[in-house]
Amino acid sequence: MSHKGLHVRTFGCQMNVYDSARMVDLLAPHGYTPVDTPEAADMVVLNTCHIREKASEKVFSELGRLRQLKASKRAAGGDMVLAVAGCVAQAQGEELMNRAPWVDLVVGPQSYHRLPELIAQAARGGRGVMDADFPAEPKFDHLPDTTEGQGASAFLAIQEGCDKFCTFCVVPYTRGAEYSRPVDAILAEARRLADTGAREITLIGQNVNAYHGTGPDHGTWTLGHLIRAVADVEGVERVRYTTSHPKDVDDTLVAAHAEVPALVPFLHLAVQSGSDRVLHAMNRGHTADTFRDVARRLKEARPDLQLSSDFIVGFPGETEADFEATMALIRDVGFLQACSFKFSARPGTPAAALTDDVPDATKTERLHRLQTLLAEQQRGFNESCVGTVQPVLFDRPGRHDGQLAGRSPWMQPVHAALPETALGRVVPVRIREALPNSLAGEPVEAPSPAPRTTSLRTCA
Repeated sequence: MSHKGLHVRTFGCQMNVYDSARMVDLLAPHGYTPVDTPEAADMVVLNTCHIREKASEKVFSELGRLRQLKASKRAAGGDMVLAVAGCVAQAQGEELMNRAPWVDLVVGPQSYHRLPELIAQAARGGRGVMDADFPAEPKFDHLPDTTEGQGASAFLAIQEGCDKFCTFCVVPYTRGAEYSRPVDAILAEARRLADTGAREITLIGQNVNAYHGTGPDHGTWTLGHLIRAVADVEGVERVRYTTSHPKDVDDTLVAAHAEVPALVPFLHLAVQSGSDRVLHAMNRGHTADTFRDVARRLKEARPDLQLSSDFIVGFPGETEADFEATMALIRDVGFLQACSFKFSARPGTPAAALTDDVPDATKTERLHRLQTLLAEQQRGFNESCVGTVQPVLFDRPGRHDGQLAGRSPWMQPVHAALPETALGRVVPVRIREALPNSLAGEPVEAPSPAPRTTSLRTCA
C-alpha cells in the first residue's frame, strides 16, 4: 500500500482535538500517515469550530490559501484531497460548497467515521461530496480502537451533544442530542491510553457531567461513578473532565471530588453571566445563586478546588446593573481562569433573532473590566503558589535547553530544569517564581501533601 500524507488542522474545542486524533486512526489503514504541513500532504482536513464568528471566518481564509496549494499540486501532476469537517461543515455545508467549490468533501462531526467511503465517492464523482447527517447509530460504534498514544495527557470522549438549548449556542444543532458512551467502551479506551503512556486522562464532552452511560451492571452510571472507575485504571495518575453545566453537578460528582485523590482540584464550570435576568434570556436553567451554591458544595468537598468558567459580555438587553451582577459573582466565587467574549450572534440560534442593543464600544469596555478582574484573581493565586511544592506532569520540552514544561493540578503552565527522562512523569516541583503566564520551579526529591485551601488567593 502506498503511503499518503495526511495533515489535519484543528480549530476550537477539546472534542475537536479528540475527533482529529480519531480521524488519523481511521485513515491509517487506508495508507494515510500524519505530516506536519499542508505542503507535504496528499489530503488536508480542516476540523472546524462554529462557536465563535472569527473561528468560522478563519476556516474560509484558510480555504483560500489551500485553493492555491491544491492548484499548484495539480499543475505539477499531483493532487490533494481537501476536506472540511466539524461544526462549520455541519452548520454551513451548503455555503461551504458554494463559497469554496474546490473543497472535495464536507463531513459533519457525527459522520466522520465515513471518511474512507466519502473519499472514494469524491474520487469517483469528481465533485464535492457532503455528509452532514445525524446517523441513527453513534459514530463511536464505527471507529477503530485507538492505536497511537496521545502522550502523557490524553483526551477521552465519553459524551457528545447537548439537550440544554442555550439561546446563544449552536452545539445542539451541530452535535445533536446528548449521547453517552457505554462504560465498558470508555474503560477499554482508557486502558489503551494508559498503555501508550497517558498518565492524565481528561474526560470530555459538550456537556460532560450530563453523562449517563450504561455500566457493566446494566445500570446507568453518572460521571461521578465513571470517574472512580477511570481513576482505578493502572497507570492513570490524574483525571480531569470538561466542559460542565451547573445544572448537572449531582451528589455523586461532588462526592468524587471529595473521595478520589486522582481527580484534580480544578473544574471548568460555565456560568456565562451573573444576572438572573440575562441567565433566563440565555435559557441557562440556573440562577446566579444556584451557581454560587454549586461552587460552595464543591469547595466544601475539596477545599483546594479552583474554578474556571465562561462569560459572555453584552448579551442582548444586558444593562450596567446586569453586568455588575456578573462582576459581583466573580468576586464572590473567584475564578482561576476564564474564557470571556463579547456576544456575537450565531446564525440559526434563538439569540440571533434578538435585537443586539448593546453598543460594541460598551461591550469592549465591559469586557476589559471583566478581564482585568479575572487577571487580578489569577495573578493572586499564582503568586500564592510561590514557595509551595506542587506535583507537575511534564509533557513537553521547555523553551530553553535543559528545561521541561508541564502543568500543575490547576492547569498552570510550569517550567523547570529537568532531563528528558522526566517527560511523562509527575514530578514534585517547588515553585520559585510566578511569571505573567506561567510558573517557574525546581524539582525536589519528594512531594509534599497537596494544598488544602479555601481561598482563591491562597495556594498553600
